[in-house]
Amino acid sequence: MLSACETGLGKDVKGEGLVGLTRGFMYAGARRVIVSLWNVNDKATAELMERLYRGMLRSKKTPAAALRAAQLDMLRIRPWQSPYYWAAFVIQGDWSEWERPSGLSFVITGDQHD
Repeated sequence: MLSACETGLGKDVKGEGLVGLTRGFMYAGARRVIVSLWNVNDKATAELMERLYRGMLRSKKTPAAALRAAQLDMLRIRPWQSPYYWAAFVIQGDWSEWERPSGLSFVITGDQHD
């Protein structure tokens, strides 16, 4: 999980495509990475991440299903109803399956952007 601002973006390198944090994690063996496409609010992100992890770990949902459920939950909660607060997050890589984590995960957070 890369929950800092714009972690899904990168530099377009001729002949290589988009090069950024996501690519580095994929080369290191990550099967999927959840990233943000724009500046995100830290409080809203913490709320979304709590719901996402609860969905994956307690409800045993796939990352894609857990992200969708967390985003739909956020849509119903004031003050997080605006897509600005939750729609920045997308899955890159294999979204179709999931194994229980081995205890190793990455979370990168950044400064609050309102």
